[in-house]
Amino acid sequence: SKHRKNRTNKPKKESASFRDQPKKIVERAEVEGMRLNKYVAHCGICSRRQAADYIKEGLVTVNGEILDRPGYQIQKDDVVAYQGEVIKPEENLIYILMNKPRNVITTVKDEMGRRTVMDIIGTKVKERIFPVGRLDKDTTGLLLLTNDGHLAKKLTHPSHGVKKFYQAQLDKPLTKKHLEDIRKGLTLEDGPAMVDFADYVEGKDSNEVGIEIHIGRNRIVRRIFEHLGYTVERLDRVYMAGLTKKDLPRS
Repeated sequence: SKHRKNRTNKPKKESASFRDQPKKIVERAEVEGMRLNKYVAHCGICSRRQAADYIKEGLVTVNGEILDRPGYQIQKDDVVAYQGEVIKPEENLIYILMNKPRNVITTVKDEMGRRTVMDIIGTKVKERIFPVGRLDKDTTGLLLLTNDGHLAKKLTHPSHGVKKFYQAQLDKPLTKKHLEDIRKGLTLEDGPAMVDFADYVEGKDSNEVGIEIHIGRNRIVRRIFEHLGYTVERLDRVYMAGLTKKDLPRS
């Protein structure tokens, strides 16, 4: 039919991934005067933003004392620990590209004992790594894990407008009107939800839609469709920040 003529199933730009990239040896970071949250991120614990939360929660100590100020500047000979374990900046930068399966939590640990992306990695990597951003439990697809706190900040901070491309399978065909509504931008309960691109997936039925966004709010793609009365039965991230999951097997 006519409305399928310009369908697409991939973003316009293709690029190489971090897959199979060897370890990159870097000089130890100059830590004197470094902000505490940046130091924790350099240690491969988490992103800089998450590090600030951990510090405020009292999970980080400096010289044996809890210090809840992310802006504290590291002094010479300071000993920093996370949950009682001394941490130091990583020297080996690790980048792992994962094709995340369903029913896996995107976190380092899960208090409920559910399977996490770190369980998939297992003991294959000795360095501390963490997932960059989140995919919810039922969403599959492209996920980067690293110990590079600087890169993690660039990929997750809203000011950088990192683009992500998803393919969604809905419980019923998406109408042309609703497709246009999505393209124009919807207003959800937490504010405007502007998309960069939306169209039917080429060669598929009208219930399969490709959508490109740069906003990173919680469950944003699912909520866009739910706002219009659709249930997302499957959601797969196929592209993020110049990385593609092409030929990447499901973990």
